[in-house]
Parts: sequence; structure tokens; C-alpha cells
Amino acid sequence: MNKSYSQLLTDIESGEIISIILIPNRREVIVEFINGQKNLIPIFYNDQKILRISEEYNVPLTVRDIRSEQRLANLITGFGLTLIFVLSLSFLIRRSSKLLSNMRGFASRSSQVNEDDIKKYTFDDVAGLNEESDELNEIVTFLKNPQKLIDLGAITPKGVLLVGPPGTGKTLLARAIAGEADVPFFSISASEFVEMFVGVGASRVRDLFRSAKSKSPCIVFIDEIDSIGRQRGAGIGGGNDEREQTLNQLLTEMDGFETNNGVIVIAATNRPDVLDQALTRPGRFDRRIYISLPDRKARHKILSVHARSKPLSDSVNLMDWATKTPGFSGADLQNLLNEAAIYTARNNKQSISNIELDSALEKARFGLLSKPLSDSTKKRQIAYQIIGKSLVALLIPSPEKLEKISLFKSPGDISGMTYFMPDEETIDSGLLTRNYIYSKIVISLGSRAAEIIVFGSKEVTQGSQKDLENVYFWANQMVTKFGFSDLGPIAYGSERESIFLGKDIMKNRKEYSQKTSKEIDMHIISIANNAINDAIRLLSDKVSLMDTLVEELIVNETLESEYIVSSLNSFLSN
Repeated sequence: MNKSYSQLLTDIESGEIISIILIPNRREVIVEFINGQKNLIPIFYNDQKILRISEEYNVPLTVRDIRSEQRLANLITGFGLTLIFVLSLSFLIRRSSKLLSNMRGFASRSSQVNEDDIKKYTFDDVAGLNEESDELNEIVTFLKNPQKLIDLGAITPKGVLLVGPPGTGKTLLARAIAGEADVPFFSISASEFVEMFVGVGASRVRDLFRSAKSKSPCIVFIDEIDSIGRQRGAGIGGGNDEREQTLNQLLTEMDGFETNNGVIVIAATNRPDVLDQALTRPGRFDRRIYISLPDRKARHKILSVHARSKPLSDSVNLMDWATKTPGFSGADLQNLLNEAAIYTARNNKQSISNIELDSALEKARFGLLSKPLSDSTKKRQIAYQIIGKSLVALLIPSPEKLEKISLFKSPGDISGMTYFMPDEETIDSGLLTRNYIYSKIVISLGSRAAEIIVFGSKEVTQGSQKDLENVYFWANQMVTKFGFSDLGPIAYGSERESIFLGKDIMKNRKEYSQKTSKEIDMHIISIANNAINDAIRLLSDKVSLMDTLVEELIVNETLESEYIVSSLNSFLSN
């Protein structure tokens, strides 16, 4: 229980206190009472009254000096703070040293060379790229026998740019060059040059080329060079300083090569349109080799190469599977055989048959298919969409061949699956006729036309959403890009600069008037309306055939094109 100063004086006078301990520095007294209780009571500064009254009533009073205790406490506190400061400083020094060490490690990154792996790849392993391999044979000749070209005064290309879609074999072709010439192969991804710290990428470029010169003749392969080779000064807010410094260092290293020093740079990209012009000029990347998707003969060779290590059934004809895979890249074909091998192992078979290849091809095209809806009404409406689209595709002239229809759905799709075999000649040539594009629009609207005929315009569903998106895309291309409309042979709103570079993203003004914009919209709508009318016209007298095929599709859930074609021919003959 705390007591007041006045109560303290009263207790001294009444003899309730045994002893008093005075602490002058803290202006306090420790009072011990008769009952053994001790209290800490504050007093006045330089209090003489407490001294006199204690002497008067014979209460023992002791003075305690705590300055030595305070000095010891201050000493301990100071030592503790000093120790904390020293430990913190040591931690910061170690952290900084580790950071500097990591930065030096980033900058001094050297490519690993594994000659055993390189020798496994030659031009024999690069199937389907005969013309590209012939073009690169000169590089192999220089690496093997440079004096032959030097005596003729020829200078080997300093850089070769491989351009093509993903999976077409650009990296494999570069490794085959090194394997054919039996020289070291330095490989790095362009994204590894770009780090958080400015200057690290440029230092890494210098280190890479320094290592390459010490191993010459050799190949330096830079994959996905568009990571650092984009046009400088592009984009909103300026370019990335680190990326641009790295690109500048790469330009300097390539242009600073000595003549015929034996180092050849090969780079790969699928975005040549974004590369800086200084990078692609003669003297740096002198040659640009386009690697396109393989044709049927090339696909057969690629499949033959990847089938060497796989047990194929005698019934498997690789030329047939090359015919079934237009538009597939080398990587797609390799994955096809790999998936077929996985299906074979899953079925506990010893060899890969056409059944496993067909399952692998279906997975490559559509992904994992899910089961159709259990609701019979919705299932029937989806079946009419599929059958309507299929019949229109058979009734209208189109180079694309209907192959298979199914109620099974691919991911993100609502209305089942309708697969058309792409036309090989169209893919190889890249030329699209006006009739071909219009036929694609009419076929895409076949599902909506069947719904309108069978269920009425008020009961149509959004199941044909993807088809409608394709309709707008192709109609818009016909009017604005290809000049396939009454607006004339003009490409409206051509993109001379890629939005990816950030140069046109801030432009609000179109290159044509508002009136022309309205006419473009009207022509796109007109094409779509004419196409839906043509689709309805093709299906309006074939309702009974649609009913029959819909019942067959609901029962079997999958129909082959041969059955649909025969059913259509029988209906037309009657």
C-alpha cells in the first residue's frame, strides 16, 4: 500500500517505523514498518525535515549511494550498444560482399561446352531442312577449311539469323553445324544477358565473345535474340537501359570481329519484325535463313528420324501420318510419336499402332476432350449445330476436307468438335482466294443456320460463339486487308509499325475518315448477312437429313466423315 509524505511523518512520530533507508539521488526513502511491510515513498530534494524527525524519534536512518551502481549499468549498456553496432556493421559488410560476388558471377558467366553432346547432332539428324542445310554448308566448309576461302579473298558471314515459327528446328540446325564441323558450340539464351543491374548484360556479352575467340573456330548460338535485339528507343517511356546497353555491346562485338577469325554467330528468333536494323545489317547478321513449317515429304522424313528409337507396328505407314499432319512443326511431330508411345505403355502393348497414333493426334489437335452434356435437350441442340456446320462444309466448294465430328468437347469449347483437314497447298503457298475465305465464313455460320431452321431465330444459343468470332475476323480481313469488297483494292489501317514496339499505341487518329469507317462496318455486316443466308439456303431443304444424322450422332457421340458423305449423297440422289 503506497503512503503519502505526510503519513510518513505521522508514522515516524507514532513509532510505527523500524528503519529508514534514504536514497538522495532518487529522492526516495525505503521505509520498514513494525509489521514487516516495506514501502517506497518519495521525498523533497535535500529534505532536512526527514533527517531531524528521524533523529528526534530515534528511528535509524541509513543513506545509500547508488552512483556506482548507475555507472556499472551505464557501462554495461554502452558495451551492449557497441556490440550490437559492430555485429550489424559486420552483417552489412558480409551482405555487400556477397552481393558484389554475385554481380561478378553474373558478369563473368561463361558458356559450357560439351563436345560429346555436339557430336550427336549432324545434318542427318535435321530431317526436312535440306535447302537450309545446303545454305549452311558454306559455314561448315569455312570452319573445317578456312584457308580455302581466304585464298579466294572471300569473307565468311559473321552472323546467320535463323527465322521461323516455334518448333521448326532452328536450335537443332545450329547444333548440327557445330557437329558437322566438329567445333565448340557456345549456347546461350538472349534473356540471360538482361539482369537487374545495369552493365551486367554488357559485361556478360564481352565475356562470352572473349571465351569464343579463345576457342575459335567455333559457333556462338544466341537463342530468342529478340529478347535483347528489339528496336532501340521503342515503347512508352523509353527503352530499358540495361537491354539497350547489352544490345550496343553485342553490336560492337560483332562489328569488331577480325576478318576470318573463326567465330560465327548464329541467332534464332520467330519475331524478325521487332529486331533493330543495326543488328540485321550486312556485317553483323549477313544472312537470314527462313525455316518454314515442313511439307508432307519433310514431315515424313522427320517422323522417320524420331521413329528410329520407337517400336512401330508393321501396319503403321509414316507417309499416311505425314499426310494427316499438315501445319505440324518438327516439335509437334516429335510430340506426336512421344504421346503415342505413352498411350502404348498405358495399354500394356509392345509396339505403337495406328490406334495409339490416332489418339495422340486427337490430343495434339484438341487437348483433353471432356464428355458431352447429359441433358438430352441441350445435347440435341449442340448436335444440330455440329451437323449443320458439317453439311454446309460438304455442300459448299472448299479445299478443306471434313474429317471427323464429335460431341466430345475440347477445353474452352461449348459445342463439341468439328475438325477439318487443312489444305496442304494453301498452307505451303500462303495464298488465300476470295472464294476460299468466303467459304470459311459460310461454313462457320452453318451451326447458326441449323439452329435458326430447326429451333427458330429466338431460340438460338451462344454455342457458336467461336464460329461467330471467326466470321468477324475473316470478314474484316476481306474488307480492310485484302481488298475483297466494293470499297476497292485498298488495305485500310495497315500496321507499318508493330504495336508490340509501342510506336503506334498512342495514335488515336485513323488513316481513313469516319465515313469510310462506317462503310467498312456496313460491308463487314453485309458479308456476314449474305453468308448466313447462303448457309440457310443450303440447309433449308435438308431438315430430314439433319434429323437422321443428329440421332446417329447422339447415339454414337462421334461420326466419321465417310458416313456423313455417304448419307448426304444418298439424300441428294433421292
